[in-house]
Amino acid sequence: MKETSPIYLDYNATTPIAKEVADEMAPYLYGYFGNPSSSHSYGVKARMTVEKARHQIADALRSQPSEIVFTSGGTESNNFAIRGYALANRDKGNHIITSQIEHPAVLEVCRYLENQGFLVTYLPVDQYGLVNPQSLEEAFTPNTILVSIMHANNEVGTIQPIQELAEIAHKHGASLHTDAAQTLGKIPVDVQELGVDMLSIAGHKLYAPKGIGALFIRNGTVLEKLMYGADHELNRRPGTENVLEIVGLGKACEIAKRDLEKNMDHFKDLRDHLHKGLQESLPEGSLLLNGHPELRLPNTLSLGFYKKEANTLIAQISDRVAVSAGAACHSEKINISNVLQAMRVPLDYAMGTLRFSVGRGTTIEKIDRSVEIIAASIRAQ
Repeated sequence: MKETSPIYLDYNATTPIAKEVADEMAPYLYGYFGNPSSSHSYGVKARMTVEKARHQIADALRSQPSEIVFTSGGTESNNFAIRGYALANRDKGNHIITSQIEHPAVLEVCRYLENQGFLVTYLPVDQYGLVNPQSLEEAFTPNTILVSIMHANNEVGTIQPIQELAEIAHKHGASLHTDAAQTLGKIPVDVQELGVDMLSIAGHKLYAPKGIGALFIRNGTVLEKLMYGADHELNRRPGTENVLEIVGLGKACEIAKRDLEKNMDHFKDLRDHLHKGLQESLPEGSLLLNGHPELRLPNTLSLGFYKKEANTLIAQISDRVAVSAGAACHSEKINISNVLQAMRVPLDYAMGTLRFSVGRGTTIEKIDRSVEIIAASIRAQ
């Protein structure tokens, strides 16, 4: 990337493919092209490669390899988990519980299921974006079959008490799915400790390619297929496996586990340095932290800038710093994200919310330069 490229602080949106990942993929782009279902040597090589990646992912999540199904990404994984479980278990009940701050890949599936006769409860969150376990307890009915709560929020980074929520769900005879697209490689993701029945991951959030993901499905959990065809993926997802990108996802998960502690420390140091730098560069009361101060992804910083407009700020700095907005301000109205609305962030701060997310390629020098650029832009508004 050229020196003149903007400083990238939007790693929650997507990540570049890691060099180790690209190197692992390269032979499958140019040489190893076999179909994993073929019985000759080309196919056997491809099949062994797919199974190696399945083991790498299972090792990162502490699951069984047979519990990993490859998908096209986080959206498909969430659809497969929620829709697949609901339709396969409809005879047991028609009530689903989720939260108000989920990703659209969860919320839109739930809205679809509402049109199919399912009832969905959308749990509120507190000012930090946390689901109260008691509110989950109180939401259960005799017809509740599934709970879907994200592991950590993509906008503000708040980490949910998934282990406790899973225990509550199981006490009521329901299964729990979590969207972990934002957490693998940033915090520990252990399906045994979390106690979840299904867990979604997305490759492009952890330095693997776009268009590849996986779904952990605990043994014994029954889902209806989204598509029909041949009996690939233990007859759970038809279609010839995307060997090239499966290789990339497997390697990315291996690296995520290997370097977790180092990356957690690196991310947190840079995130906090950015926060402190902006606090010291702007008058008191100029910014508000969105999300939990402690129970938060180590790389994520959501800040609301008092009486500023997020889209105007981004327009002013986008050629030098790449970040995301939590609100879109137009001439007639201000569109605040559903997450900030659910957290009841004051409008004067919500309208000026920017999400900063650091990554492996972020340096202290880039953070210091970003602070200068952002602070100058805010003072100029």
